[in-house]
Amino acid sequence: MHSLHSRLLLVASLVLASFLGLGALALDRAFRTSGEEAMRERLQGQVYLLLGAAAEDAEGRMRLPDALPDPRLSNPDSGLYAQVTGENGGYVWKSFSLIGRDMAFLSHQGAGVRHFVKKHFNGEEFYLINFGVLWEDLQGRELAYTLAVAESTRGLLEQVEAFRARLMYWLGGAAVLLLVAQGLVLAWGLRPLRKAEADLHRIESGEIEAIGGRFPRELQGLISNINLLIRNGRASRDRYRNSLGDLAHSLKTPLSVLRGAAESGDRERLKLAVEDEVSRMDEIVQYQLRRAAASGAAQPGVSVPVSPLIERLAATLAKVYSEKGVDCRIEVADALRFVGDSGDLMEILGNLMENAFKYGRSQVRVGANIPPDSMGGDSVIRVIIEDDGPGIPVQDREDVLNRGARMDQRIPGQGIGLSVAQEIIRLYGGSLQIGESQLGGAAVTVIL
Repeated sequence: MHSLHSRLLLVASLVLASFLGLGALALDRAFRTSGEEAMRERLQGQVYLLLGAAAEDAEGRMRLPDALPDPRLSNPDSGLYAQVTGENGGYVWKSFSLIGRDMAFLSHQGAGVRHFVKKHFNGEEFYLINFGVLWEDLQGRELAYTLAVAESTRGLLEQVEAFRARLMYWLGGAAVLLLVAQGLVLAWGLRPLRKAEADLHRIESGEIEAIGGRFPRELQGLISNINLLIRNGRASRDRYRNSLGDLAHSLKTPLSVLRGAAESGDRERLKLAVEDEVSRMDEIVQYQLRRAAASGAAQPGVSVPVSPLIERLAATLAKVYSEKGVDCRIEVADALRFVGDSGDLMEILGNLMENAFKYGRSQVRVGANIPPDSMGGDSVIRVIIEDDGPGIPVQDREDVLNRGARMDQRIPGQGIGLSVAQEIIRLYGGSLQIGESQLGGAAVTVIL
């Protein structure tokens, strides 16, 4: 049962069989109960017919005639039988249909009392009714009589069997049609899953790059997450591959300089070259490591609260730059969350906030919200980091985003913070813009 189709088909078939079985049982029970109720009504009607056919003798006592309204009471072994007794046993009457049968089914009942019962006689089942009446004779005496009518259930059982046969015929046909329809519905309903499976095989073989086409709403999230994981895997692979290539390419020049200094035999030149190039190589390695370590994609089901992370960074930077006494104002909603890797968000905001603390004079403002015109809903956030420092001239704003570029050479650093931040932001499909802050310095706006 590792097949989803087989599981659904088995469960649906069991449910269908149970429903049809219980339905057939309920209908059979209802038909039999209805037949029994009808038989009781007929027996009661036979009692009334007997009373209607009754006459009086010379003393006014009740007497049943030989000819009765229902011809079955006059035909032997017809299945319908009647007995009457009264006057304290002084009067006994039996229908002609009882000739040759020894059936004592009469039981005395009080006036107005009717009693239904089911009994077996000679292996045959009968429904019985005993009904008590009072009959006033010519002298005004009330004489008690009991009328009893018995009817064989043969006719009812034949009707029940015929009904069962028709019921099984129609329900069996309906079951076959429903099973066929059920199989078609399941095949149609599971077709998107089969298509997704086929697309995954095509992705494995390299025919396509992602699962495409339209899928039901219930599967759309799954398909999107699968495509996201595929893109993440490829992006990570390409990122590591590019980082290794960039690292190898970037180290060629420093290594050539060191080799040339070593071959020159000038110890002072070699010393200076080692100091400069090792620092440069360390900068290159750090940049590539931080770039390669970025996750760069939103992981399904993973989100990071933004406010605690910004507050933690602000507290750490306030200690690092405690001599400046920077006043950091944070305006972030507590419920705001970043859909992605916490390390990436830490790297982005850490670099940008560190620059604000480093170049700002005394004020830093950090705000985060969801852009009002965002088409991505809660999965898109905007972060604005401002300071009251010297700012960045318009003509230099693109240059500072390049690796190693620093506008103020008096402040130590490697000049890779903004470059790394922008690299990670691009991996998330976001953007970084540099503008002017109302505080007087730079305002860096990040869309993730």
